[in-house]
Amino acid sequence: MPGPRHSEALRAAQLYYMQDLTMDAIARELRTSRSTVSRLLSAARETGLVQIQIRSPLDTGPELERLIRAQYKVDVHVVPVLDTLNEAETLDRVAMQAARTIGPLVDSNAIIGVAWGSTLSAVSRHLTRKITHDSVVVQLNGAGNMQTTGITYASDIMRRFGSAYGARVEQFPVPAFFDHAATKTAMWNERSVQRILDLQSRMSIAIFGVGSVDADYPSHVYAGGYLDEDDLVTLAKSDVVGDVATVFFRGDGSSDGITLNERSTGPSLDQLRQVRRRICVVSGASKINGLRGALVAGLATDLILDEASARRLVSLKNGN
Repeated sequence: MPGPRHSEALRAAQLYYMQDLTMDAIARELRTSRSTVSRLLSAARETGLVQIQIRSPLDTGPELERLIRAQYKVDVHVVPVLDTLNEAETLDRVAMQAARTIGPLVDSNAIIGVAWGSTLSAVSRHLTRKITHDSVVVQLNGAGNMQTTGITYASDIMRRFGSAYGARVEQFPVPAFFDHAATKTAMWNERSVQRILDLQSRMSIAIFGVGSVDADYPSHVYAGGYLDEDDLVTLAKSDVVGDVATVFFRGDGSSDGITLNERSTGPSLDQLRQVRRRICVVSGASKINGLRGALVAGLATDLILDEASARRLVSLKNGN
């Protein structure tokens, strides 16, 4: 919002939510119309000036959050979702909460690393506008494969993030996986690629989902032609449970000896762990093995997930 409108929205929100004035009374105080006050209050909610929380004694979310926070040392947001909703509807609810959570964390001069995938695509559609200065959105991993360059798919996600935060967008126009590790080594010595790698090394925020081999709703990397049959066999032999930005790991969080990672264009897990804020968004209890592996590996500082996944994650911890 422009500066004056931002101030008006803040003032209207303070009068409505903190002083319990009616919209008619606020309209008189601000010398405007009731409909304008209604729009200001809506804008205050949409831009994060106002965040509404409902605490019900029947709500299991806070207890699930407490248990997950204690076990995995992450800030966690459990999204209440009815069990009757399908995978797509659940993802949309989680994506909406993720977008609201991410907004206040993005500041000027930030370097925001964003992975591509079904989850981040959904999140990008719910982002609300927040003006920042000298911020950059950088793509975390390449998106090309034998069937497509992946540029359109990944760039749509990056563009939405850039537009939401007024940030410069830096794409990573390389394959998701090179055919040979030696090719990756050679490309990583190119100055044009090193410029992107340098941005990634200075990220203040990384935002990603978790790809899972076992998910009912297949992750894009497993369903989009990025892996052939030999690759999938190799992953199975290595006991891989999931990936973050096309870098794979096992259920115990380890990634040593997984040969496909030598050809992946995503940041190493060690590099990712160096990022100050690492926001993981997960929807769907069938991704739970991949999520648990990512948490054990210490890849996330913040976790946003649906209630069914949270219950499953706590059950896994208790051995049920």
